[in-house]
Amino acid sequence: MASLVGVDLGGTHLRIARYDAGTLALQSDIQSETRAEQGFEAVLRECVVQIRGMCAADTIGVGVGIPGLIHQPDGIVIKTPNIPDSEGVHAKKILETELSLPVAVQNDANCFTLAEAVMGAGKGKHIVIGITMGTGVGGGIVVDGRLFNGSHGFAGEFGHMLLQPGKPPFKTSDSRGEVEQFISGTAMGRRCVEATHPGDYLDGEVCEWMRPDIFREVAWLCTSLLYVLDPDVIVFGGSAGASLKPHLPSVMEELKRWTLPDTPLPELAACMVKDAGTMGAALLVRAVK
Repeated sequence: MASLVGVDLGGTHLRIARYDAGTLALQSDIQSETRAEQGFEAVLRECVVQIRGMCAADTIGVGVGIPGLIHQPDGIVIKTPNIPDSEGVHAKKILETELSLPVAVQNDANCFTLAEAVMGAGKGKHIVIGITMGTGVGGGIVVDGRLFNGSHGFAGEFGHMLLQPGKPPFKTSDSRGEVEQFISGTAMGRRCVEATHPGDYLDGEVCEWMRPDIFREVAWLCTSLLYVLDPDVIVFGGSAGASLKPHLPSVMEELKRWTLPDTPLPELAACMVKDAGTMGAALLVRAVK
């Protein structure tokens, strides 16, 4: 028998889980506050303490998902959006030294996509794209059960793709017009200031006027991804992405409008895997012997 530990290191919460390496059955899990204000190295030290407590005698590896840019294959953090002082931290090397175990470090949206490709909405599919819509917009690409990292680990950063260059949907000094400025939960809140709760963005009447624009913009992103990667399925996660589930038929209708005739269209799906962040992180090291 053997076990794997998966870590979802978010800006607000730290989640750690141990899984059976063969069946991926959950054995134990914990959640705590990240305390991001203390800085990345302090967060990492606390993370080590909690991982040690979660590891069992048969644990063969640890996978860690971190928001932001992670250089591959060396697991160096380039930048995280919500934990300060993370630039240039050799997270993989530090964790392997402290834990005396193989460690894989990945972007958290990659972990989400891997979990959905192996155990969720993309199970059995050839090419799976994941799009996480929350505070920001992240993404991942899985081909035949393996993550595609690109040359440096930055593949799948869909939030930084340009959607309408120079034309963000609200007044801002940053005029890139990237995807994250349109369909992230943060952007939706800036676009519909009448909302009193994030649930208002895609449900109810308060922000109803905004939704046709959101569906069209999501379809624009999917159209670009379709012609680059020709995926079998595009899976949406994150708080806003999960809320998109009842509206996926509307997104599909928009997608049909923007694709060329007779183009094979991917399935659009909402996330299925509970705690995909920790499970996907554990899957990073599933093959470690």
